[in-house]
Amino acid sequence: MGPNGITKIGNLNLNNKILNKQQSKDSSFEGYLKNALDKVNGLQVEADQYKQLLATGQVDNIHQVTIAAEKADIALQFTMTVRGKILDAYNEIMRMQI
Repeated sequence: MGPNGITKIGNLNLNNKILNKQQSKDSSFEGYLKNALDKVNGLQVEADQYKQLLATGQVDNIHQVTIAAEKADIALQFTMTVRGKILDAYNEIMRMQI
């Protein structure tokens, strides 16, 4: 099985095509944020699909499963860090006196 052999299973490529179409039409901050969250969700879904394939014995290369899980974990950690920074900035603005 080649390095990309597992991506042929399931709808992983379909998710990437949908995200690319959404990115081209959303150029506002809201669109950018929504696309970023959709990418994180896509990585989570992809990791879950890999885990399911591993559990059913359809995956021979455990490294791909581990890499997909780590990508999803790092993306989620980064998203939560950005969320925390945004909330800190919002709270700081709300404390300002006008």
